[in-house]
Amino acid sequence: MPGAPLRAWKLNAQMFAIIGIVVVFGAVLGGYLMEHGNIKVLIQPAELLIIGGAAIGTVLIANPVHILKDIVAGIGSVFGSSKFSKQYYLDSLKMLYDLLNKARREGLMALETDVEDPEKSPVLSKYPAFLKDHHARDYVCDTLRMAVSGTEAFDLDQLLDLDMEVHQHHAAQPISSLSTMADSLPGLGIVAAVLGVVITMGALGGPPEEIGHKVAAALVGTFLGILLCYGLIGPIAANMAKAADEEHAFLHVMRVMIISFLKGTAPIMAVEVARRAIPGHVRPSFKELEETCRASGAAAAPAAEAASA
Repeated sequence: MPGAPLRAWKLNAQMFAIIGIVVVFGAVLGGYLMEHGNIKVLIQPAELLIIGGAAIGTVLIANPVHILKDIVAGIGSVFGSSKFSKQYYLDSLKMLYDLLNKARREGLMALETDVEDPEKSPVLSKYPAFLKDHHARDYVCDTLRMAVSGTEAFDLDQLLDLDMEVHQHHAAQPISSLSTMADSLPGLGIVAAVLGVVITMGALGGPPEEIGHKVAAALVGTFLGILLCYGLIGPIAANMAKAADEEHAFLHVMRVMIISFLKGTAPIMAVEVARRAIPGHVRPSFKELEETCRASGAAAAPAAEAASA
């Protein structure tokens, strides 16, 4: 089946983050066991409570509620596949191509009903995945709404530049907060280790085995802080940053196509200009885009004839 490889790729993409975490912790523990280490020594709930609880507390202190929600949502998205696939770009460009063709035939004012109520739009309602992405939907519809109202292409381009700058700043806030948390983990591991040393000092008169166990527990605190920083939280923040870059790239493609059309470029050429702005790993070929737009035009022709009749 043609769709089977794509479904398999999406499944693999969803598993990559989980596989990566398993590899990190598996390699560390595997190497430790190869050196005949005792796994029970690493099980220190008190050290984990000190480090994890303090790290979460610092995030709660430093961030307002809306950033905390974005952090939780961003962490959840790490374990899913990116929606910005080649097919998503093809569908989005086809959608804009249909809208811009309508504007070329009937004038920009004909788009007013489409952008005012996207769910009821004959064009936009064909693309439920796009309508579910509220930010991208509002970005496109608000832009076309400004174009319908008579805003010049140059002024609209500046407005979109401002919009994307604000969006990028907003997307960077949860990433920065999570990165700060990751950077704090080695220090909090040292805090846990120091507390372990304090406990050890209080037990110096006891049996050597007990003192050794307490020293080991103190060192585990430093180990956990460094491992969680560089092996878990840091990579998750990096993954969130790449997801934000993907969304920014998608909005840039939409911007390029709309502004190109408003400057007088024909819709079919505006689509090609936008295609060149798509990141290389998901960029469709010229032929794929042409076939998609031709299919769109072939489907629109009978509808236009029926409307004129």
